[in-house]
This record gives sequence, structure tokens and C-alpha cells, in this order.
Amino acid sequence: MPAQQDKSPVQSAGALPERNLLESSPLPQLPKMSLWKMLLLVAGPGLVVMLADTDAGSVITAAQSGAQFGYSLLMLQLFLVPILYMVQELTVRLGLATQKGHGELISATFGKAWAWLSVSTLMVSCIGALLTEFAGIEGVGRLFGISPWISIGMTIVFLVVVVGTGGYRQVEIIALLIGLFELAFIAVAVASHPSPAAMLAAISSQPIHNPAYLFLIAGNVGAVIMPWMVFYQQSAVIDKGLNITHLKPARLDTAVGALVTQIIMAAVLILTAASIGSNNSHVSLNTVQQIATALTPVLGSWWGRAVFALGMLGAALVATIVVSLTAAWGLGEVTGYKRSLAHHPFEAPWFYGVYLTCLLIGAGIVLSGVNLVRLTLGVEVMNALLLPIVLGFLFLLARKALPDPWRLKGPYAWVVGFIVLLTSIVGVYAGIAGLLN
Repeated sequence: MPAQQDKSPVQSAGALPERNLLESSPLPQLPKMSLWKMLLLVAGPGLVVMLADTDAGSVITAAQSGAQFGYSLLMLQLFLVPILYMVQELTVRLGLATQKGHGELISATFGKAWAWLSVSTLMVSCIGALLTEFAGIEGVGRLFGISPWISIGMTIVFLVVVVGTGGYRQVEIIALLIGLFELAFIAVAVASHPSPAAMLAAISSQPIHNPAYLFLIAGNVGAVIMPWMVFYQQSAVIDKGLNITHLKPARLDTAVGALVTQIIMAAVLILTAASIGSNNSHVSLNTVQQIATALTPVLGSWWGRAVFALGMLGAALVATIVVSLTAAWGLGEVTGYKRSLAHHPFEAPWFYGVYLTCLLIGAGIVLSGVNLVRLTLGVEVMNALLLPIVLGFLFLLARKALPDPWRLKGPYAWVVGFIVLLTSIVGVYAGIAGLLN
């Protein structure tokens, strides 16, 4: 990030000389304040990226899973919690210890060509993610009779104002407040009174020979572990002014976020399984409006639409902010243009230009009239197919680029390597199997 960036309150609370971040020295001590006070200063990047992880595409994927296969994919949501934390914890460690963004670190460690490969997958993933976010926003607008041009147009104006008029902290606070609307899904899932017996029966009977089921496994894995998450959190902890002294509270921030995002995913799956899936199993959803009907038996027509709209808008808006910023940060890391929210638009025109261009591309494709639910599932499967590149670079950087005290090594490195390999194989195999059938 640019050297002239002003120090944040977090930097002042626990700044280190630059040399200590890169040399192999013992883990520095936290400043003299309680962990909880430090957490209040540090928390944000982990929660924001995890709330963005439960984006419109993830909500649609979880809803499709519950509608088609009931509770069968519920355990997968829980299994993904430690995997998601493991991936993002390595991301946090890399950002705090090296003070370099993900693309910048790949370039410094493996060369410019490999950095461009990684950033290329990032840009594809970001554009794909934006399609799912605008699909969710467009669907919510249709629930209330609002034209897609108006709902998406107003969204772009709002997002440009949010990012163009404030620094990182302001953007983070707005993203957190918007993302809290996603908690509505948890309340509705509890109110739907799911059957524990039906859950156990579905979990114990896995239709693994069904291509549609394999396709949804890949979709759910791709909906949870996304390339842009790695780039965003590594850049965000730097732009916020954090360093390696903040590692412990940053890990806690990430762990809480990983648990919350998967609880939300499970909640969406449960409420659709308890309503749509129980009445018409193996149904395929084609519109966002059909997903909203899952809430009708619990809350009634009007309140069901209203609560769904809040949850979906919260998911889509926070993810749109995160994904667009990630694209602008990531491309800047390999091209070298100014890339910080500490700069105003006229000081960093390329950064804000890329941010706006991504928004316009995503909006334009969605307004073209494609099938939004099928498009969303395809994007999540694409994310699963990109996992070997994303997780492979992350693992290698943790082994090679980190200073010795924080380097990934020993038995834990073997565990991480095995999980990275297994997750990549499952995502790619399930995705290809689903696409070929």
C-alpha cells in the first residue's frame, strides 16, 4: 500500500518498525491493552469478508440445495467452517507479516507472470461474483415491482458514493451495518421449526451418485471459498493499518466471521428445506422470487418478502463493495497504480476507475436478461474449479514468503497441505461431474 497513507488509530495502538515485520525475529508482544479492547480496534476485515462470503450467490446456492435435496447438504456447511478459517487465517498472517497484498506478494516471490495468472483468476472470479450480487438485487426489486434498471442503477450510485467519499474505516462500518441484515435468515430458520428427525435421515443418506447433487456440492464449496476473499482480506488488513502485533485478535475476528457466515448458509438451506423442499422435493428454482416463497409459510406473504429482501440486500450489497474493491486492489498490486481508500478519487483514478468499471460490467450482464439462478450456480462452480490455483498459491506463499516465526511448517503444514489438496480435488471433481451430466 502507498507509503504516504496516514496512520490509522490501529497503527498508533500497535505499530512496529518496518524491519521487524520482515526479519526473522521472535513474535512481538501486543501493546499493553486487553485482548477485547484490541479486538474492538482490529475487528472488521474478517467479519466484513465473511459477511460478503454469504453473498447473494451463496444465498441462492444454499436455497437451491435445500429445495432440491432437503437437509442432505447441511453437514457440508459445518465441515466448511474450519476449512474456511484455515484459508483466511493464512491470508491474515501473510498480510500482517509481510505488509504486501496477495498479488504483490506472488510477484515478489514467484515472478510477474505468476502474479498475472493469479490476478487473472481473481478478475474472472470478481466479475462472476458481481453477476450474482446484481442478480440478487434485481430479484429483490422485482419482488416489489421495481424495474431492474432502477434497482441496479440506484445500487451503483449508492456504492460509488460510499467508496468515493470515505476512507477504509467508514467503508468497513457501512459494510458491517449492511451485512447485519443477513442475520434475518437465522431468525426465520428457527421460526420454521425444522424437523430434527428429517435432518438426521437426510444427513445419513447422501445421494452421491446423483450428478445434480455433485454439482451442488461443488457450488457450495465454491460459494464458501472464493478467490476474491483471499485478496480482499490480505489487502484490507494493510489498508486498515494492522501489523503482526495484531495477529491474535485478527485471528479471532476471522474465526467469528467464519462461524457466522456458515450459520447463515445453514439457515438459508434449513428454511428452504423446511418449506419448498418438504412440499416439493427435487424442485429446481429458476427465479429469486421463488426462493422468497420459502419464507411465506413462516411469516406470511408481505413479511416474508420484506425479511427476504433485507437479508438478500444485506448479502448482495456488502459483497458488491468487497468484490469491487478486491478487483481494484488486486489489479493495482501487479500494475503498481495507487490503490488505497486513503486516497481521494482524483489522487488514485485507476483504483476508483477499476472499481466503477467492475460495477458497470456486472450490472450490464445482469440487465441483459440471463437466467439468474442458473448463472449464479455456474459462477459458484467456476469458483470451485479455480480452487487449485487459489489455494495452491496461498499454501506456497505461507511456506516460502513468511518470515520464520510465522511460516507454515511442521505437522500443521502437512494438515493444511492435505486439506488444500482434498478441497481442490472435491471441488474440481464434483464440478466437472455435474457439468458433464
